[in-house]
Amino acid sequence: MNNVQIPNIVVSPPGPNSRKWHDRASKHMKGYSSQVRLFPVVWESGEGNIMTDVDGNTYIDFSAGIYCNSTGHCHPKVSEKIKIYADKLINCHDFTTPIKTQFLEKLASVLPGDINGIQLYCGGSEAIEAALRAVRVVKNGKYEMFSFWGDWHGKTTASMSLSSLGNEAFGPRPAGCHLSPAPNCFRCPFKLKYPSCNVLCMDVLEGTIDNEGTGMQAAIVMEPIQGYSGTIVYKDEVYSRVVEICKKHQMLLVIDEILTGMGRTGKWFCVQHYDIIPDVIVMGKGVGGGFPVSAFAVKEEYSWALEKASASTTYGGNPMACAAGYATLEVIEEENILENVNKVGTFIMEKLKKIKDSHKIVGDVRGKGLLIAIDLVKDKNSNEAFNEAGKMVYQRAFSKGLAWIPAGNILRLAPPLVMTEKLAAKALEIIDGSIYETEEYFGY
Repeated sequence: MNNVQIPNIVVSPPGPNSRKWHDRASKHMKGYSSQVRLFPVVWESGEGNIMTDVDGNTYIDFSAGIYCNSTGHCHPKVSEKIKIYADKLINCHDFTTPIKTQFLEKLASVLPGDINGIQLYCGGSEAIEAALRAVRVVKNGKYEMFSFWGDWHGKTTASMSLSSLGNEAFGPRPAGCHLSPAPNCFRCPFKLKYPSCNVLCMDVLEGTIDNEGTGMQAAIVMEPIQGYSGTIVYKDEVYSRVVEICKKHQMLLVIDEILTGMGRTGKWFCVQHYDIIPDVIVMGKGVGGGFPVSAFAVKEEYSWALEKASASTTYGGNPMACAAGYATLEVIEEENILENVNKVGTFIMEKLKKIKDSHKIVGDVRGKGLLIAIDLVKDKNSNEAFNEAGKMVYQRAFSKGLAWIPAGNILRLAPPLVMTEKLAAKALEIIDGSIYETEEYFGY
């Protein structure tokens, strides 16, 4: 691909081959994400930061398989390691293998503080559920968990019940699952401004724990940066307040780093930006460089709880997954990928700030590292969400060769951690032009 212009659209997408394959699949496959429904392109291959569809179009990847392909598509080292175990040993339940031991040791070496009791899984929801079981063991059966409006922890019962989705498929919440207003300063639920608000949302969190709890308060479960709700980056003060509240109420702190971990924000784990060592940390998505790998880990003092929490799983920690995880961690270290995340992330944010200043419908740009969002609004005084514009910008940019992630009025930028400034600049040109076209269409 070195001699090919990227992106390179040779057939208006979704092209005839994409439509043919998708039509066949959709006769049976139901429940596609909005990412697919809004632009049903069909993929043929990927390499590094580039994706190619079945019609021969090439795209810049700004989605990384929904935050998963941390080392880019089919990184040679990751792919080769997986191939070895595809030919050697695919699954052996939770028995120890040399590659599992190597992966566990490598993972423990990058976890913050004395967090080193680990169990392995395949998906994020699965790991969250297991982490919550471990919390209940540590807290002698206490079961009340508290999270924030807009958090996203998964699609299984307990993980979903600590998330905000809001339709009939997701209720009722089981007993003991409580949500409190999120510290979202761009759209403050109390219509206040920071810092004059004195971080009222943290007082409300504590009030929720006191008034909705029944003496069975066990943990606060939170994303350090909300992902699904639009890359909501909290004020630094929030994190220290949450830690204080946990200590005061003798609750555990569970940090969901499924989306933010493995270098996505410029450090191995997002909590390291705030000098926090949680009691439990959950990880997934980017752990295996695109291969299904997830895990949760606890402080050494709580490791015993994993022996009582029915922690083992059928496929978690299989040799192929451990090979992918081990290779991914090695690549992140050997190729100085954290440095690249900070460099390219800073480059993108500087460009986005200029885009924000030049467009009437761009209300906010925010992020950390390569976890970034553009927030589209109908006007900058009310910050009313502009969902129709979000859909149009997403589709127009995709048609020009940018594969990325929609979420209503939020456009999410999550490239592989190996993204280059050169490709990022091209992607931002596409976004800028697509926003201009959308503003013109809506009369701005």
